[in-house]
Amino acid sequence: MMRFDFITLRLFIAIADERSLTAAANRENMALAAVSKRISDLESMVGTPLLYRRPRGVELTPAGHAMLHHARNVFDQLQRLSADLSEYSEGVRGHVRLHANTSAVIQFLPDDLAQFSAEYPGIKIDLEEKLSTEVISAVKDNLTDIGIFSRHIPSDGLQTFSYRTDQLVLVTPQDHPLAGNEAIFLAAATDYDFIGLEQGSSLHQLVSSQARQQQKSLHTRIQVRSFEGILHMIDRGMGIGVLPEKSVRSHLASLNICTVPLKDDWAHRELVVGIKDVDTLSSISKHMFLHLTKTTSSNPLT
Repeated sequence: MMRFDFITLRLFIAIADERSLTAAANRENMALAAVSKRISDLESMVGTPLLYRRPRGVELTPAGHAMLHHARNVFDQLQRLSADLSEYSEGVRGHVRLHANTSAVIQFLPDDLAQFSAEYPGIKIDLEEKLSTEVISAVKDNLTDIGIFSRHIPSDGLQTFSYRTDQLVLVTPQDHPLAGNEAIFLAAATDYDFIGLEQGSSLHQLVSSQARQQQKSLHTRIQVRSFEGILHMIDRGMGIGVLPEKSVRSHLASLNICTVPLKDDWAHRELVVGIKDVDTLSSISKHMFLHLTKTTSSNPLT
């Protein structure tokens, strides 16, 4: 295994930032000859050039770009390590990592995590909001202990357990032609402009695929990164959208919007908790898992 030292990696990052050996040497308070020697030794060790030497500085080779990516990750992880350990010295007694999709973060996790924190006040919770596909990848790659995502997204290799269900509704401006309906099928709304989430979101994939199955297509006028962004676009009359009912409820009084329940069976959606293996969870992560699922670890759904 190659042996990298932190001083050289930090120096390489400085060179990439400054695009100059001389400027990097000044930034790191090192002699130019020492900088040149360290980079030459690094290139010899990895077996390929990392820099193009130009008359007015340097540029990264393709291998250099790869080196820079990993070097930055190393220092990011070191900073997280330092922060985590300092928290332990200040009384934190455990740490659990949780990735979840937007639906779970907005609708359910605030209450669930508040209850958990009240029961385990010394436990640090690292929560990251991600697309369902990203949550699944993070669990598989050991970047998180527990993931929450939509069941309809393939998650082969993970154990999944029921978490919550939500009801999808059509959101329209109050003066929209569809606003007066008691309930509606998605197919009846596809002639109108839609405001949707970004391309990789589980909600966008679900609604688009269901429209295609009914031989319809969505006229997606605008794509944004948040439920709130969708709601504000609809409030301004830019289109209609599909969102979980609970995520809309608190905005009904302040925005010019209304909801119409969707009759489609798929609009009643299930969120699941995903893990690699119950038996490999740390004690703290297992407490979180049981808190979220309210079930025993012996009954995986898949």
